[in-house]
Amino acid sequence: MEKSIPVSNKNVEITDSFWINKIELVRKEVIPYQWQALNDKIENAESSYSLRNLRLAAEVLSKRKRGEKTPVFPTDKWHYTPENADKNSFLGWVFQDSDPAKWIEAVAYSLQNTPDTELESLADSAIDLICSAQAENGYLDSFYTINNPDKAFTNLRDHHELYCFGHLAEAATAYYNTTGKNKLLNAVCRFADLICDVFGENGKKGYGGHEIAEMALVKLYETTGNERYLNTAKLFIERRGTRPYYFDIERGIKNSNKIDYIYNQAHLPVWEQNQAVGHAVRGVYLYSGMADVARLTDNESLFKACETLFDDIANKKMYITGGIGSTKDGEAFTFAYDLPNDLAYAETCASIGLVFFARRMLQADFNSKYADIMERCLYNGILSGMAEDGKSFFYVNPLEVHPTACKYDSRKSHVKPVRQKWFDCACCPPNLARLISDYGEYCFTENEGTLFINLYQSARTSTDKAEIEIHSDYLNSGRVEFKIKAKTPFTLALRIPFWSNHFKFSKENPYIRKGYAYFDINGDETLTAEFNPEIKIIKCNSNVRENIGKVAVMRGPIVYCIEEKDNGSNLHLLRLARNPKFNLDGEFITANGYREKEDSNRLYYEYSETEETLVKLKFLPYYRWANRGENEMSVYIKY
Repeated sequence: MEKSIPVSNKNVEITDSFWINKIELVRKEVIPYQWQALNDKIENAESSYSLRNLRLAAEVLSKRKRGEKTPVFPTDKWHYTPENADKNSFLGWVFQDSDPAKWIEAVAYSLQNTPDTELESLADSAIDLICSAQAENGYLDSFYTINNPDKAFTNLRDHHELYCFGHLAEAATAYYNTTGKNKLLNAVCRFADLICDVFGENGKKGYGGHEIAEMALVKLYETTGNERYLNTAKLFIERRGTRPYYFDIERGIKNSNKIDYIYNQAHLPVWEQNQAVGHAVRGVYLYSGMADVARLTDNESLFKACETLFDDIANKKMYITGGIGSTKDGEAFTFAYDLPNDLAYAETCASIGLVFFARRMLQADFNSKYADIMERCLYNGILSGMAEDGKSFFYVNPLEVHPTACKYDSRKSHVKPVRQKWFDCACCPPNLARLISDYGEYCFTENEGTLFINLYQSARTSTDKAEIEIHSDYLNSGRVEFKIKAKTPFTLALRIPFWSNHFKFSKENPYIRKGYAYFDINGDETLTAEFNPEIKIIKCNSNVRENIGKVAVMRGPIVYCIEEKDNGSNLHLLRLARNPKFNLDGEFITANGYREKEDSNRLYYEYSETEETLVKLKFLPYYRWANRGENEMSVYIKY
């Protein structure tokens, strides 16, 4: 392994108009909107109940502390509603506590970008509420606290206590690193200490059904230096998938088939897992934790398992947009090259998790293939999850949409032709907010002698090696300028994007290794890179059956699509001309194409040559689709 660490978002100032717009949209619109959603104040949106649950948990704990008896409610479901649960019980999904945690984490990163005393005060009030819901032994989960504390840690497979802890730990470390305030961090450490006691070497041999505790414990270790947290993360990973299955033990079942636990990536020990399977978000969260532990413990065999899993995703199970998880059944990976466009699940959270995984792999081995995947996801399958006004969201990100089919075909019921105001299972919007607010931390990594630039946008950063100012026209001309004020001699490594066939640098003859160009910097200088973002016609591997005879259009890192608004209905009747004569018109691409004449009313008839008319096609960036109302959309087009 060749290791590096991220340059903190605190030490990066994004000045790029493209990303500043997204970061400011999150700060000004998304974070306030989501606070309203967490408080159940969005008209005609599904209720969250998350802050309501925390308030109720605090009340219940106060009553118990006074010696009052509190009612016990069922703990046998994933989802509790006013229709199926007592009004005084927990409401919502069992993982509802994770949403306020992600909101706090998004606020923390946003405060790093732009100080805001009013927003910080609001976050402090949310932290006060969360801490008021913590039991004396450190336990902090409103579901079991309200419904039945005696059942805590009895259903790790389904009931998400370790998952909620993970998001809370990530929020606590981010908020502490931003503000220096340790109230939430102290509360989380008490909960982490309890988890270490319960699941340590001599405790229960369990691990979470929905992974994230692994990488969260690593963050807690890196923030506090407490090795118990790293050791417990390591234990969770080492135990996963070993026999007897822990999920069998907690159910009193003997010798279940390993297929039962593919969904949770708990079917095999992690070293034996050579294919990404099961719930896609859970998978990439686990793989992120594995990469963290491999790096910090110098475990080459664990890192090799991570590399195998990453390559399986990137080369066989990832959409061109960076979407993963091709089926709504289990929100899961299926099999190699199974990438249907109109049935795609491609959950926003899954692409975000893939970015987490890719960055951690980059920290363990500076190879451009990891940063390439970060870029693909960030510019396509993640940004598509949020409307341009920041007030509606996609849970799933399909590559082809026919609104009528979404309405009448139950197989496509998960696909929405317009973004939704909120979801009762609202993991994606706050996940998206925390990632975009922390964008700066994905741009640069460094080790003792080298500073790596992984993503190209206008920005300023300061490290112990240099102050660097980047002026980027990356998305337009592909030209990027680096003004360097060196503090000491060092090596600068610039990623060569996967899409750039023709590139050049103002400083000639760099050493190129694993997709990075290396330059020795011995003083102040200005360096330029030109990456030439040509418009390209992209085809799939021929094993992707849905796309035989079809292509997609890309320019630089941006995937394009066609919409009904620009090209008329029945997009399936369009094809790209053999010589399309592409033209870039602002953010849109125009091209020559053909529209097939619609057939008569007969369903079947003898074959004859298709009649076509010449048309001008208009492509827009995929992340911008569905911002002009409900209409058809397709990434792939006949060729």
